[in-house]
Amino acid sequence: MNFENKQIKVKDILEVTKGKLVIGNPEEICKKFCFDTRILEKDDVYVGLKGEKIDGSTLWEEAFTNNAKIVIVQNIKFEEAELKQYIQSGKTIIEVEDTLKAISQIAAYKRSLYNIPVVGVTGSVGKTSTKDIIASVVSQKYNTLKTEGNNNNHIGVPKTILRLQNEEAAVIEMGMNHFGEISKLTQIARPTLSVITNIGTSHIGNLGSRENILKAKLEILEGMKEKKIVINNDNDLLHAWYEQNKNKCDIVTYGINNTSDFMAEQITLNENSSEFICQVEGNKIVVKVPVGGEHFIYNALCAIAVGKSLNINNDAIIKGIANFELTKKRMEIIHLKDNITLINDAYNASYESIKESLKYINNLSSGRKIAVLGDVLELGEFAEELHKKIGTEVAKQNVDLLICCGKNAKYICEKALQNGMAADKVFYEKDIEDVTRRIEQNMMENDIILIKASNAMRFSNIAVKLTAEFSN
Repeated sequence: MNFENKQIKVKDILEVTKGKLVIGNPEEICKKFCFDTRILEKDDVYVGLKGEKIDGSTLWEEAFTNNAKIVIVQNIKFEEAELKQYIQSGKTIIEVEDTLKAISQIAAYKRSLYNIPVVGVTGSVGKTSTKDIIASVVSQKYNTLKTEGNNNNHIGVPKTILRLQNEEAAVIEMGMNHFGEISKLTQIARPTLSVITNIGTSHIGNLGSRENILKAKLEILEGMKEKKIVINNDNDLLHAWYEQNKNKCDIVTYGINNTSDFMAEQITLNENSSEFICQVEGNKIVVKVPVGGEHFIYNALCAIAVGKSLNINNDAIIKGIANFELTKKRMEIIHLKDNITLINDAYNASYESIKESLKYINNLSSGRKIAVLGDVLELGEFAEELHKKIGTEVAKQNVDLLICCGKNAKYICEKALQNGMAADKVFYEKDIEDVTRRIEQNMMENDIILIKASNAMRFSNIAVKLTAEFSN
């Protein structure tokens, strides 16, 4: 691929954003885009985004001081006298109506320059871990760009696309809270292959039903020229959608229970890993996953389906799965003193993901199981019902100690007690500091401690404090 043809010039940005060149050279090449004046590198393009506290556009002079060659800003009044020094030093200033809108426009233009495989990943649960394992497989054949962390929204997706340089493939995660959001993201990323991991209850408070969540996720197809999609065929709504649409577009399925294109057989679940056999193009391959839990079997199956869609050979797929690493705060296993295992899964939460995490710790052989659970957010009128379902699951999975915090987490405690948990094993605390103290007072040798809640609950702070105080 001739990457010289992938360069964006100032004049291209002016065209796609309808922006104004305040000073500078329209032929200047825009290399790396940066959104933080503190980490700028020589000749970067600085984009001033408006945040809750700071308008990044007002930091344009600081950006120039910190090595930026080009700045893109909005609503700045420039004095002719102050521009002289920057004209003399060869700097460029582009003024646009809205910098947030501009990064989407520039990213869409940049994506149009690349004729490469782009895998778009969405779903209610497991987007980030699925993205990580897919990227590990794809990178066995291609130099691969992937979404960092869970930067999957209207800011994160453009930022990811703008990082494209000499990559030969990309794996882009796409999230949403409302209708229309995936539609906008897919128009930027233009996936050549899409993935839907599952349809659960995340954001059901905004969308009203799981059926509406499915509709919102299917918006990912709108940005595709040729509609090819990989789905979890064991998910009830996706399976029903597959049955209705299997003759209308190219659908690749994976699963454990329902007959699918890629299936896991002879599954062995270990504490920190798993293994299964999958029939691929007439050959049975042994797949080893370096993370425990049945949900990671599904992630691996998805990666196999994507890998074969991109003509990656079986050995490379097996290697990619075996070597993949999770993004931090996703089932991050931390070993503390006295053989205590801390599982930090506090970045996000839903009923479905908590259920899978509880099943995982229940299958671990050693020690008591302590579940530290907080609120699942954006559930609207379904909040009480779904938190009670979590409480039922806590009791079902034989949790030894339950510690909760949050407005709706009280329903978890309430339902766990109703389902047979002893009162002296269930604690409802008023804040995360009390949660941390409760854990410290009760933790014993060989304990397994799961920490899980929506990110805004800041439960990862609990994991940080426990790690600092009790690490080996």
